[in-house]
Amino acid sequence: MLNFLLAVDGSACSLRAVDHLISRLSWYREVPTVHLLYVHPPIPDGRVQRHLGHETLERYYREDSVERLEAAEAKLKAAGVAYQRHIHVGQPGAVIAHQAAELGADLVLLGSHGWSAIAGAVMGSVATRVVHETSVPVLLVK
Repeated sequence: MLNFLLAVDGSACSLRAVDHLISRLSWYREVPTVHLLYVHPPIPDGRVQRHLGHETLERYYREDSVERLEAAEAKLKAAGVAYQRHIHVGQPGAVIAHQAAELGADLVLLGSHGWSAIAGAVMGSVATRVVHETSVPVLLVK
């Protein structure tokens, strides 16, 4: 059975990657296992982390991540596509590449850019890092 890792950030571009996957699932004899991944970038300032407390920070990561996954999950559910949700905190490119290996992904799908011009530059660097750090084929969707 094929394993697909679908990495999203809630942006329109990442949702097009979801649509791309859904529209091509009929190409496969067996429906691939879909791993839906959101990687929350860590809050960089250690002082903020110390003042918030571990539980508060974990709750923030969880709530924000679930919110970022909502639209992708709605699209997958509407199309009748089963998926497994994965949420991680870390540097997105490195975590996506690591999860591709960890999950035995046969293909990684992600949007080519993120939320805004600044986020697009960040997502572009995420996409570049994933391409360079994984031996798994990567499909970037514009």
